[in-house]
Amino acid sequence: MRRIPYSYALASALVLALVIWLALGDFQRFQTTAPEASSTANDSALRVEVMEQQSTPFIPQQVIQGQLTAERETTLRANVAGYVVEKPIAQGRSVAAGDTLLVLDNDALPERLQQARDELAVAQSEYSGAQSLRQRQLISQPELLRLQSALSASTAAVAQLEKQLNDSRPSAPFAGVLDRVQVELGDLLQPGEEWGRLIDDRRLTGAAWVSQQQVGELTVGLPVTARLLNGDHLEGTLTHVSHRADESTRTFYIEATLDNPRQLHLAGGSAELTITLPPRQVHTLSPALLSLNEEGQLAVKHVDEQDRVQQTQVQLISADIQRAYVTGLPDPLRLITLGAGLANVGQQVTPVEVDRATIMDDTAASQESVHAPTH
Repeated sequence: MRRIPYSYALASALVLALVIWLALGDFQRFQTTAPEASSTANDSALRVEVMEQQSTPFIPQQVIQGQLTAERETTLRANVAGYVVEKPIAQGRSVAAGDTLLVLDNDALPERLQQARDELAVAQSEYSGAQSLRQRQLISQPELLRLQSALSASTAAVAQLEKQLNDSRPSAPFAGVLDRVQVELGDLLQPGEEWGRLIDDRRLTGAAWVSQQQVGELTVGLPVTARLLNGDHLEGTLTHVSHRADESTRTFYIEATLDNPRQLHLAGGSAELTITLPPRQVHTLSPALLSLNEEGQLAVKHVDEQDRVQQTQVQLISADIQRAYVTGLPDPLRLITLGAGLANVGQQVTPVEVDRATIMDDTAASQESVHAPTH
């Protein structure tokens, strides 16, 4: 009989031992009682970093691009035909309300006006005498009415000639600057023809268009600052907010009145308008902590007094690459700064308090690293 090699015998013995061990199991591991419960339920709870903070006052602003126009500006046009015989005010000079700006050939209007006034005086005298005679029944009623009609006709003739004379000497309707004169001596003007422009730019109007999201916070009386292209600033007030959107752009028209004490030449130019809104209480946090709730609205996760995760919808007031300013959160707030993505609403967690200064420093450092220039 051939002898079995030693290595085969050893392998067979090991296999047999393994089969027996698997069949019988490890009886030492069996216990008749359940293991003891953990001494602290929170040992297995998710650990999250939280930061307690109070709301702070914040003054939001809206920055929009606008156009500047003079508060009062009018195009000067001729009311009567005539030749230009005098230009009493030079172009670019300041004028007061009522100053004569131009003189046209009046075709002997002063003499005709004087004649009409004399005729009016005669008509007034005749009518006054006729009233006395009528009281004594010395003239008929139709005769009195005829004289009254003549008086009315004379009054109308005087008024018409006075208007023609005034139209031949157009005056300034308001104080301002005679910004442009487009006629020379001897030019013939026709009724309705443009000959100049008068501007009052001691105050300016800043006009702009705002979106549907912006217009809801705007009210008349809010302070406005206009930043000019050269860096100067003008202060003013919001004076008009349209109640109806433009049909093509769905934007709303607004106006602000701006003081221009130095009468800088700005009408017709552009400016950046900053509207300061009423102050609000906000919470300041990193934009990375904003999330969307089930309705698709912006929300923030935080921890309540029972250390359970809550998610509250917020309104974004303002934001930049480092900070977001939101409203709608409880005050004070235990904000989850790390681990919010792993925590479910209503879940019991183990909060680990962190210092606010540390969080803000870490946030600023991360933002700087993200936006650091690359070469």
